[in-house]
Amino acid sequence: MEVFYAYRIDGGYCYLDAEESGHCVRVLRHREGDAVSVIDGEGTMYSCVLTEASPKEAVARIEESHPGWGGHDYILNMAVCPTKNADRYEWFAEKATEVGVDRIIPVIGERSERRVFKTERLRRLLLSAAKQSLKSRIPEVAEPVSVREFIKTAPEGLRLIAYCFEGEGQKRISIQEALQSYSGGEISILIGPEGDFSPEEAAEALAAGFIPVHLGASRLRTETAALTAVMAVYLR
Repeated sequence: MEVFYAYRIDGGYCYLDAEESGHCVRVLRHREGDAVSVIDGEGTMYSCVLTEASPKEAVARIEESHPGWGGHDYILNMAVCPTKNADRYEWFAEKATEVGVDRIIPVIGERSERRVFKTERLRRLLLSAAKQSLKSRIPEVAEPVSVREFIKTAPEGLRLIAYCFEGEGQKRISIQEALQSYSGGEISILIGPEGDFSPEEAAEALAAGFIPVHLGASRLRTETAALTAVMAVYLR
C-alpha cells in the first residue's frame, strides 16, 4: 500500500509538496483518476482520487476519511538522551515510530556526551517511517531540553524512569509491572545517556512522581533501552 503525506488539506482536497508529488507522479507514475491514500500527519488517512498529477504539486480529491488510522490506544512520550553516535538515535526514533510513539523529546543530562541536537533531519525520517508502517500520525519531535526541565514539565499521567540505582538501595519494578497500573492518559518514559542519569537527576525524578523501572537483566545501550520501553508499552 502506497501512502502519501499532504502538507495542506483544504476544501475537500489534499495537496502534496514537490517531494511527495515527484514520488507519486514521476516514480510511481500515478495519473489523474488513480486512487491514492493520503495522510495528514495528525491521525487521519484519506482515501482520495488524484485530480492533478503535477510533479510539483499533485492534488487529490478526498472521497473518504479514516480517523485514527494505524493508531494506538495510548499516548506515549519518550524523553531520551541523545546518543554519542547520532545514527543510533535515528535508528531508535525510526523503529519507535514503526511500533507506536507520539512524542520524542531529546533531553540533555548532566552526563550526556552529545549536547547539541538538530531536530529537522529526525522529523524527515519519522515522516518516512510513518508512511512505511502505515500510520496516519507522525510523532512530534520536540526541541531539546534538559533532563531537569523535562522532569518539571512532564505531562500528568504515568511517569517512568529507567535508571540503574546501583548501590543506592532503591527498589525498582519491571516496566511490565509498572504498566499494569496504566488506565489511560499519557505515559512518559525517561531514558538516560551512556553514562546514565546523575543521582541528583534521578532524585528529582522520584520526587516528581516518576516510578523507577528496570528493563530486564541485560545491560542495554541507550537506544536499545528506549526501543525496549516502546515495545513494552505496545505489547503491554
